[in-house]
Amino acid sequence: MRNIRLDICYDGTRYSGWQRQTAHDNTIQGKLETALSRILAEPIEIAASGRTDTGVHARGQVVNFHTKSAMDCTELLSQLRRYLPEDIGIYCCREVSPRFHARLNALEKTYQYRLWNSDAPCVFERRFVAEFPEELDLKAMQEAAELFLGTHDFSAFCANKKMKKSTVRTIKSFTVERVGEELRFTVNGNGFLHNMVRILVGTLIEVGRGARSADSIPELFGAKREQAGFLAPGKGLCLMEVRY
Repeated sequence: MRNIRLDICYDGTRYSGWQRQTAHDNTIQGKLETALSRILAEPIEIAASGRTDTGVHARGQVVNFHTKSAMDCTELLSQLRRYLPEDIGIYCCREVSPRFHARLNALEKTYQYRLWNSDAPCVFERRFVAEFPEELDLKAMQEAAELFLGTHDFSAFCANKKMKKSTVRTIKSFTVERVGEELRFTVNGNGFLHNMVRILVGTLIEVGRGARSADSIPELFGAKREQAGFLAPGKGLCLMEVRY
């Protein structure tokens, strides 16, 4: 069996997230598996570096799958680009070690959240930014973001209340910057819990609007979900890079 790696990107606007669903195939995984199974003439199941939620995008998603087919990767790439919808793109297709696994071998991931912080219309980027016109204190959010750095129990930032595995994660960098009318939250870590980045952003927005203080952030480690901030909308989030 050959092990094939795909580096992909997608606009998640019209999809019900990454994970394949039995009720319908309107997911990124579903579209990819359908195309691959058709091209390779065998059932294909793919593994991704991580699942993205409804409306969430990716510039640097990585997947792998096993196949008996001898089809050249160049031909497979060409076929995929032909059959996939225009909002799912393949950067690279290559054969990798049989032991490579897109999720299990990932060392760190980088996500970026884009917030349109203006009451001016955002016509051309509206699918990729969340709108929040209220004035926000950038410095306070930057100070709060720094307090997330390091290894902590992020249970309060996990939407899965029945999580049985460890909720300890390490955040290596977390920046908040203004680019024109946008605020961009960029976070890098060794792994992220369900909805974790969107809850982190929601918490920082609450700091920015004065609803909570930056100094209160350490109190959230190991706390309950209700104590952290709101869940920011999915469309502002993008998986930027996965490192191995």
